[in-house]
Amino acid sequence: MRSPMRALAPLSVVFILLTGCGADTEPAAPAPASAGPVALTNCGTPVTIAKPPQRAVTMNQSATEIMLALGLQDRMIGTAYLDDQVLPDYAAAYAKVPVLAKEYPSKEKLLEAEPDFVYASFNSAFSDEGVGDRADWQNLGVGTYISPAGCPKDTRPEKLAIDDVFGEIREVAAVFGVPERAETLTTAQRDRIAKAAANVKAAKVLWWDGGSDAPSVGACCGGPAMIMTAAGVTNAFADLDGSWGDTSWETVTERNPDVIVLIDATWDPADKKRAFLEKHATLKDLPAVKAKKYVVIPFSSTSAGVRNVLAVEALAGALR
Repeated sequence: MRSPMRALAPLSVVFILLTGCGADTEPAAPAPASAGPVALTNCGTPVTIAKPPQRAVTMNQSATEIMLALGLQDRMIGTAYLDDQVLPDYAAAYAKVPVLAKEYPSKEKLLEAEPDFVYASFNSAFSDEGVGDRADWQNLGVGTYISPAGCPKDTRPEKLAIDDVFGEIREVAAVFGVPERAETLTTAQRDRIAKAAANVKAAKVLWWDGGSDAPSVGACCGGPAMIMTAAGVTNAFADLDGSWGDTSWETVTERNPDVIVLIDATWDPADKKRAFLEKHATLKDLPAVKAKKYVVIPFSSTSAGVRNVLAVEALAGALR
């Protein structure tokens, strides 16, 4: 799900996500090549990296931007599957990395690149629709890593938290021998989140991901809930299991949210969602709709990664 960043609008109009995630925009110094080994368990799979990878391939936006935020573009020999434009802070570095495929490359295409490490945001990367079984790559001596938020259900965090995202950043930095960069990045982001959440007014939030017949909303335990918790607001559908859940417009009306998050995606844009709400016979009379209390957030900022701070800032900023 995909969409570019825009500037934050005044309260009671429409709130849209800001850009800029790093601790600063200065280029990082070249990463050392002499750290390691690193042993960790990722999605229930033991992973041992004998030395920092030199030929990494990233798949999915969040993985790519974490690498760029850590200044590791010099270790990337390929990337694939963006949901959105790369953040402006990292655009110049990203432009130097070959794009192997618009979505997931074939296994053969990835083999041609001769990677020594493959880092993905979602388990789907290592499927028949992606680059094939993860174990096969590890048997070839290629290290693999999946974002903990994207692990198979039985090995992902029961309830995703910002600390899980920061843990991922630290693990990736450790693999590449640059742990100090992770500390700089996560400290800066933690400070920004704390500042954003300070003095936020109490509010009940509907996180509308998509769907018009049966709306898909942010549920108890995934990225949307993580962002709402970090912003200091109440999730109107915290009682639903999973990361997202289907509900009904009747239930939305009963819960009467104070603010509505509209997820912006090329296949389901926020403008279309807004128009639906404002034309619906019942929903148009909701106080949040009448007052246009919307926060527009690109889907790319809801996947665990360096963009989450932007979503927190946008949501919290709408409620001061």
